[in-house]
Amino acid sequence: MSKANPVIESKSQLVEYLETGSKPDRSSWRIGSEHEKFIFYRPDNSPLAYEADGDKPGVKDVIEAFVARGWAPVEENGFLIAALKDGASITLEPGGQFELSGAPLKTIHETCNETSAHLHISREIGEELNIGFLGLGFHPTLKREDVPIMPKARYDIMRAYMPKKGNLGLDMMLRTCTVQVNLDFASEADMVEKFQIGLALQPLATALFANSPIKEGKLHPVKSLRSQVWTDTDPDRCGMLPFVFEKGMSFERWADHVLDVPMYFVKRGDTYIDASGQSFRAFLKGELAALPGELPRLSDWEDHMTTLFPEVRLKTFLEMRGADGGPWARLCALPAFWVGLLYDSSAQAAALDLIKDWSIADMEQLRLDAPALGLQAKIGGHSLQDIGQTALEIADSGLKARKAFSASGDSEQGFLNSLWESIETGKLPADRIIDNLNGKWNGDVACIFSELSY
Repeated sequence: MSKANPVIESKSQLVEYLETGSKPDRSSWRIGSEHEKFIFYRPDNSPLAYEADGDKPGVKDVIEAFVARGWAPVEENGFLIAALKDGASITLEPGGQFELSGAPLKTIHETCNETSAHLHISREIGEELNIGFLGLGFHPTLKREDVPIMPKARYDIMRAYMPKKGNLGLDMMLRTCTVQVNLDFASEADMVEKFQIGLALQPLATALFANSPIKEGKLHPVKSLRSQVWTDTDPDRCGMLPFVFEKGMSFERWADHVLDVPMYFVKRGDTYIDASGQSFRAFLKGELAALPGELPRLSDWEDHMTTLFPEVRLKTFLEMRGADGGPWARLCALPAFWVGLLYDSSAQAAALDLIKDWSIADMEQLRLDAPALGLQAKIGGHSLQDIGQTALEIADSGLKARKAFSASGDSEQGFLNSLWESIETGKLPADRIIDNLNGKWNGDVACIFSELSY
């Protein structure tokens, strides 16, 4: 067994793996941005299957167009499922959602340039293939049964298991899109602080980026249907993680949590072995029913961690996961928001102070209220609009202190502008959609595809 993928014989190895994420030197901290989008065929706004159908291209054709532009193809069992270039990847989500996972970069300017370059190429490919790319948190027209399924074996296992744990897991897989940012930490103590701030303020991010008020062509009574879907997906692997706020939170405490979340699969080569509902703790003892007598490898642990879906997720970095996919500017605003709060020590201290008196029960309720109420959701008698004002002031100060300038001398602070607009007006992306549907679109949901695509 290679040193890069050792056999795991004890929990201590799992804890040590998490500890390798600590980066005491702030200059080594990086920003990883990710976003998903729906692909549609312009003549009728229909989704793309994996393979082409007559004149209508397939998702495979989209990836091949990126490969033709210098991206390295990735196949699984003969299917082209992803492509890689310069530390970034494009991948397929279960319902054909198209994801860019960006390279770890130093500044928001770099991450936004990366996102913009990707979207410009996507537009170019869109012109060639007569397709569009749409950034929303939840698909505005498709029913669950109308979503094409992508040929990725892990998703077959997940689709079979999801309905056993919640009512909306398949909607999460097939009809949602998100934008997220991945961030570094200096130490275990720093990780805990960032984790707590991230969880407490994730409902604010959910509100600020709320962009999914439509389901199957009709207005839905929530602003972030994507976020609401997560509340009924799988209680074992989703949610606000109250234990993170308890004394004694640590890498080991997180490892224990991950060990207690039932597994989905074990990957051997290109084969995914169904281990759904089975225990990683049993795997550590060589007692996994799916692979009796075999011990896990580090890659198994890494795979298992990707099957947890809380509002903030710890790997060897922290993932902020509470935002809807949305407009171009918001794709750059999300990393700016969290970097501003968490990559400057004074800003991080101020963010921690902002949430210090919030109870776990109140934070859990805020998580439930934010998808429906947006900025009008409250905690401790204060609305998210008021809290957002303070949080953006903190984030702005954090970005200012970073002194990370573009080639033209611009600060990272400008990436918060779209969020400032929402705080000042109370209008979220979802509200803009609602207003347009009730106004200039005359109730025609198809206008979303023509007017809001990238």
